[in-house]
Parts: sequence; structure tokens; C-alpha cells
Amino acid sequence: MNLTRLMALGTLARYGPQHGHQIRRLADLTNVGEWGGVSVGALYRELRAMEGEGLVEAIRTEQVGRRPARTVYEITVDGRIELQSLREQAIKPIGFGPDALGVALTFGAEEMDPAELRDTLRARRNRLEITAVELAAELKRLTAKGYLGAYQAAIMRRGVMHYQAEVRWHDELDAEFDAVGGPRPALPIEAVGARPAGEADEPGAAASSAPETDGTAET
Repeated sequence: MNLTRLMALGTLARYGPQHGHQIRRLADLTNVGEWGGVSVGALYRELRAMEGEGLVEAIRTEQVGRRPARTVYEITVDGRIELQSLREQAIKPIGFGPDALGVALTFGAEEMDPAELRDTLRARRNRLEITAVELAAELKRLTAKGYLGAYQAAIMRRGVMHYQAEVRWHDELDAEFDAVGGPRPALPIEAVGARPAGEADEPGAAASSAPETDGTAET
């Protein structure tokens, strides 16, 4: 999923012809490289690639003073088709991305000193809370100035809710440390997949575990 391409094509479709610096500035102002996975550094390369594919067209160059000349791009008909496809690819999925914290807690947390782990998680929780407060304040400020459209405001609210949900999760996990001295340890690996005592074998299991014979009855 090329989110850099999606951002650039969407910007050209919405605002009309732009040069790369204008698109880059919008990316920086919205901080989309941080929260949206857009590779801002690859923007100019992506514009040239899309020009080669016929998705955008260079319509003129502009130069101000001694600054380098800048190429102004316009989205093409094929570019609008590509934009529609990229939008659908981005909107429809409901999954989440890689979860580094989840991997660390699942496979590495039990080897840590419990007090050190708790302090590390609490520090993460506090950073999340600060970020949530700051983002909510920025949302309020930008909304009051009329800088945000409905979708932009909704995305920022979604970000605030995401951070707040993470803070609540941390608080619940921290409460487990108070209640039982830490989360319950996992089963040893040899026990994973073992059936509870007394549970019947699946159909065919007994037959498959029985010793093989040559098919003749014993006498």
C-alpha cells in the first residue's frame, strides 16, 4: 500500500496543480509522516515515478528569485482512477499494523525484573497520556481557528481516542500488578496444545495411535 502516492494524488485532486515543495509542506504541517506512514522523504521520487506512469503530468515550472525551478504537477485521468483504487485499499481493511509492544510482552517480559518492567510500562503510559492531552489541545486550537475540515477533525479525534484507550489499557494492566503481583505467567511451552485431563480424543485419534498390524487375527 503506497501511502505516499495516496497522499500526493489526493492533494493534487483536492487543491489542483502543485509543485513538490507545496505537497511536502502540507505533509510537514499535518505531520502525516509520523501518524500516517507517509514517506515524506520519498515524495519527489514518487512524483517523478507517477509522471512516468502517466498518473500526474508536469504542466509548467515556476521559479522565484534565485530559488531552484520547481515543477508543477497536475493529476491526470489515470491518476484519479489510481487515487480511487488507493482510497479503497486504505479504507476497507480493519486490521492493525505490527505490534512491537505485544511481541515484547508475549515473548520477552517474563525474563525482566517485575519492578523494572512495571516502571517501564508506567513511563510509557505517562508519555501516552501527555500525547493525548497535547493532541486534544491542538485539535481544539485548530478547530477554533477553522483550519480543520470535518474529516481532518475526525481523524485527530480518532488519534486522541487511540491514545486514551492505550492509557486505560496500561491502567488495567498496572492494576493486575497490585492485585496479584503481576500478570499470570504463561504455560510452559511443552504444555501448549495439551488436552485437559479426561477430555476425549478427537474422532479417529485412537485408531491412529493404535499399533499397526498386518491385518491377520492372532490365534
